[in-house]
Amino acid sequence: MAERAPLIELRNVSKSFAGIQALRDVSIAVHAGSILCLLGDNGAGKSTLIKILSGFHPPSSGVIFVDGAETRFSSPREARGLGIATVHQEVGTIPLMSVARNFFLGAEPTKGWGPFRHLDIARAETIALEQIRGFGITRVTNGDQLVGTLSGGERQVIAIARAMYFGARILILDEPTSALGVKEAAKVLTLVKTVRAKGIGIVFITHNARHAMLIGDRFVVLNQGGVSAAFNRGEKSREEVLNLMAGGKQTEQIEADLALFEEDGQGAL
Repeated sequence: MAERAPLIELRNVSKSFAGIQALRDVSIAVHAGSILCLLGDNGAGKSTLIKILSGFHPPSSGVIFVDGAETRFSSPREARGLGIATVHQEVGTIPLMSVARNFFLGAEPTKGWGPFRHLDIARAETIALEQIRGFGITRVTNGDQLVGTLSGGERQVIAIARAMYFGARILILDEPTSALGVKEAAKVLTLVKTVRAKGIGIVFITHNARHAMLIGDRFVVLNQGGVSAAFNRGEKSREEVLNLMAGGKQTEQIEADLALFEEDGQGAL
């Protein structure tokens, strides 16, 4: 039986801005029920790639395929219409609004007719609570609770549950664990595995190799806008991945440089 086409695939995609090349011949594929970890240090090209995947930037060259069909996004709205959702590092929730209002922000359920149509807050609260409880969040018992009272991991749950409720088939997670403590990061990684089990294709963007190695199925390492390595789970060690992210500089040398930095007293706060 032939393998199913990837949910989304980029072939030899490049992107330039005013003569500066941000991406060079990048090829990746995202499959249903699979986690593609996109690794790279700051400036590697991860942000530009996110914007191309989500329809914010068109590629300068190369081709995008969705479900095997060549596609060119005219806007982020068109990408969302095809089931591509992005949860950004800042999550995008509004602290002084309720859980329910954040969940349905911009797509609020209404009731009534014509000039008497108004927000159906009871339905919004019921659906929001049902959806986030489905991902194991039980501490939130009232849809009217302010999002600002929630932890970073719980806010990630709201953003991811919202995306799936509105039909996401491809979920792009931009550094979802970067601002979280150890326990909260573990909760988010568990959540990502749960989402994968539902058949969603996931792009997990991070500079944390340890987190990537815990959950990833396929891995792509970006360096200076190009793919320096692409491999499957189990094919490389964490140390090898760190070396690739550092542009080939050995981990031992990096650690030695840091030790020297600390000995000189320059690392003191």
